[in-house]
Amino acid sequence: MNVIRPNADQLEEWTGGLGDLLADTVDGGASVGFLAPLDRARAVAWWRERSSAVADGRLVVWVAYEEPGRVLGTVGLALPDKPNSRHRAELVKLMVHRTARGRGLGRRLLTVAEEEAAARGVTLLHLDTETDSPAERLYRSAGWTPVGAIPDYAADPGGVLRPTTIYYKRLGAGAASSSPG
Repeated sequence: MNVIRPNADQLEEWTGGLGDLLADTVDGGASVGFLAPLDRARAVAWWRERSSAVADGRLVVWVAYEEPGRVLGTVGLALPDKPNSRHRAELVKLMVHRTARGRGLGRRLLTVAEEEAAARGVTLLHLDTETDSPAERLYRSAGWTPVGAIPDYAADPGGVLRPTTIYYKRLGAGAASSSPG
C-alpha cells in the first residue's frame, strides 16, 4: 500500500478514486458531512473543489492506494491562515474504504498527518467526530484527548441529528502536558 501527498494538479488525477471513497464512507454510515445516498458525481465534484485550498496551502491531503485509481484511504490537514492560529491545524476527512478496514490504514494515515503537522511547526491539532463512532477508538488509542460533546451537532448520513465529540492533541514539546489538569 502506498501513501502520497498530491499537489493541486495531481489531486485532479485522484478525484475519481477519492469520490468513490467518499461515497463508500457515506454509504457505510460515517458522518463526514454528507447525506446518503451520495451521488458519485457530487463526491468527485466535492474533491475537485478542494484543489484551490491545496494549491494555496490551506489544505494538505494524503491518498492511500494499492494501485492507481484504487483509493483505500485519505486524510487531510486544514491549516489556518490567521496569524494568531498558525500553531494549530484541524485533522479532516480521515476515511478508510470499508474493504480496507482493520489493516491499520487509519492509524497509518493519522500518523502521517501528525508527523507532517509537527514538521511544519504545528503544536496543536484538533478534530471533531461523531460521538460513539468507531473513529473514537482510533483517536483515543492514538493519544487524542476528548474535550466534550456537542448534542445534535450534525446529521448522520441517514439525516438523524447526532452528537459530535471534539478532540485535541498536542505535538512536539507541548505534548507532555496534553491532558487537562
